[in-house]
Amino acid sequence: MRVTINDNELNVEVLGDKGLPVLIAHHGGGGIGSLGEPKATFGPLADIFQVVVFDARGCGLSEGKPPFSHAQWAADVDGLREWMGVDQIVVTGGSYGGFIAMEYALAYPEHTRAMILRDTSPDNSNLTRAFENAREQTRIEINWDNFNRYWGGRITDDQDLKERWAEIIPLYDFDYDPIKSNAAVETGIYRHEAHNWCFLYNMPNYDLRPQLPSVTCPTLVTVGRTDWVTPVSYAETIAELVPNSKLVVFEKSGHSPQIEEFDLFQEVMRDFLATLD
Repeated sequence: MRVTINDNELNVEVLGDKGLPVLIAHHGGGGIGSLGEPKATFGPLADIFQVVVFDARGCGLSEGKPPFSHAQWAADVDGLREWMGVDQIVVTGGSYGGFIAMEYALAYPEHTRAMILRDTSPDNSNLTRAFENAREQTRIEINWDNFNRYWGGRITDDQDLKERWAEIIPLYDFDYDPIKSNAAVETGIYRHEAHNWCFLYNMPNYDLRPQLPSVTCPTLVTVGRTDWVTPVSYAETIAELVPNSKLVVFEKSGHSPQIEEFDLFQEVMRDFLATLD
């Protein structure tokens, strides 16, 4: 369905029965992400939650009125909370969506019942580590001009974004399956304006470490053992800084344990959610 939030039309799906507590999931990949992944990940929880998944402003099939800032994306999450008519939500986010989930918990603590994070970072230093890991890996040969343009927010159009994503997607999985990766590339929706905004304007000043100790909600922090772009050490930092948090490392996953170890990931989430008051 199309829902206007903060003067921007969003593509939204709601799963689960009215009256259940609400979970709002923010997808990853600013400019390359959409509601498909969080729907597959959190949709199975629709027996115990109303699960709200959506294409963020400037992503997927949603309208793209800038700014594509963290503050605006977090405000859009809160707009969805208001639209759902509830006072508190469980907020979730993976990868870049984890940045937005943490920004939400910090900006709207009174509306955050709990938080689930997956393969994310509390600050922008993960990009330096990602470059190091890319240089050290042997899975693919890196085109460094394209690599630098991708992570520097210098993508020229949507097709360029798709092609650059296709070059680096083999780095993300624990066990690389080219057929599955190629299929994921082809089914993606690419919005280069939002992507560029992330790396030109958002990431240079991104650092939540000083603020994270003030997060009071119960928090589940998850990460794949071989994640190359937001490695385990960044999840450990989040868990160390957020007082009421639990860290779970998935030993046979890269950047996507919610896919690579689906059953275990579902079990971990349900165990965590069962502890909420």
